[in-house]
Amino acid sequence: MLRLPAALAVLTAATLYASAAPADQPTVHFEPIDGGLKILVGDDMLATYVYRDEEILRPYFTNVHAPGGVRVTRHHPPRTGIDSTDHATMHPGIWLAFGDVSGHDFWRNKARVEHVEFAERPASGAGHGSFTVKNRYVADGETVCTEVCRHRIVVQPDGWLLTYESQFTGEAEFYFGDQEELGLGVRMRAELRVKGGDGRIRNADGRVNEPNVWGKQSAWCDYSGVVDGRRVGLLLMPSPQNFRRSWFHARDYGFMAANPFGRNAFTREEKSRVPVKPGETFDLRYGVLVYASPADESPDLEQTYRDYVKLDAE
Repeated sequence: MLRLPAALAVLTAATLYASAAPADQPTVHFEPIDGGLKILVGDDMLATYVYRDEEILRPYFTNVHAPGGVRVTRHHPPRTGIDSTDHATMHPGIWLAFGDVSGHDFWRNKARVEHVEFAERPASGAGHGSFTVKNRYVADGETVCTEVCRHRIVVQPDGWLLTYESQFTGEAEFYFGDQEELGLGVRMRAELRVKGGDGRIRNADGRVNEPNVWGKQSAWCDYSGVVDGRRVGLLLMPSPQNFRRSWFHARDYGFMAANPFGRNAFTREEKSRVPVKPGETFDLRYGVLVYASPADESPDLEQTYRDYVKLDAE
């Protein structure tokens, strides 16, 4: 697929949003903090994007909130006696990470994803916002590959859409390996867990909860529950433009990841190895809808997915 240069793509998207967004849409805006950005929609906090952390050696979104101010991801750092404290430095909220890039583990903080720069500075607007980062994947003092990732935040009728649009390149050949811990992951707050909470996992094929969802490929997967009289959740949507459909590593304790790499990990079929040669670009894209609705209702998740696919193709 033909890709626009990053700067032109951002300009084109901004123009589309400006022409399509109603004037009364809340403004998506950004507040710089040390090592990160606070992301707000109107007066409501959406999340904090962290690009520098001494313990978590990769970027992530943390303390993610749905419209109305209800937090949907686990408190970070987890609170002893309130939150589950497992994987505290691996499950910070929403993150893209890989347990095997050319044999190096960027999921478990055994190698570092370094923030190089904002390739496009945070841009605010009515109903939308965006920023683009350049990251360097470093292991044993050497650069394994480079990532340029554009994030878009789009106000939608059912919630707030957050996108990952990543392009990976390398001066030498590198590869993505095969295990459960690769791809886009989320960790839900305690009340939204299936086990020990009021949560539910559901995929695009109508399968429900870990025994039926784990290891299955699907167009999307939703993790939601009722908090403070509202149904809140995260809808995780791998782009159909990705090189392969994602398997979902979904757990009843509040964790979910969309992984297109783990063929052997999930099916015991031939082990996957996805090489990227010098001069080639490897694309990986996801959308995450952060939503809230009345307790006895749920967004039209299939329509939400179709809307994301349309936006992703622009």
